[in-house]
Amino acid sequence: MMKKAYYLSTCDTCKRILKELNLSKDWNLQDIKTDKITLEKLEEMRSMTGSYDSLLNKRARKLSEFKGQELGEEKLKSMILKEYTFLKRPVFIFENEIFIGNSKKTVESLKTKLGA
Repeated sequence: MMKKAYYLSTCDTCKRILKELNLSKDWNLQDIKTDKITLEKLEEMRSMTGSYDSLLNKRARKLSEFKGQELGEEKLKSMILKEYTFLKRPVFIFENEIFIGNSKKTVESLKTKLGA
């Protein structure tokens, strides 16, 4: 069973959510700042969501550098691979489901799935 979490160790929101979920030891936690996301893992996430846009952190400060540019799927993919700040976080993969971001609804859905 797949239990994977992609997070940012310097992000207080990610740390709060991880603490709140109190994940078991069999979860594989990956700090995307120190252990960059691979093309294989990013493509796996995309296959679960249907688009790279759904994985994009639209609040990333560096996104302003691309203002006015056409951001197609290939461009989004390269941006996320190149710079960890472009990945919406945290990302949890549990069984065959993916939970992206820190919205209350997303966290509650994950809690329900985990039976927490």
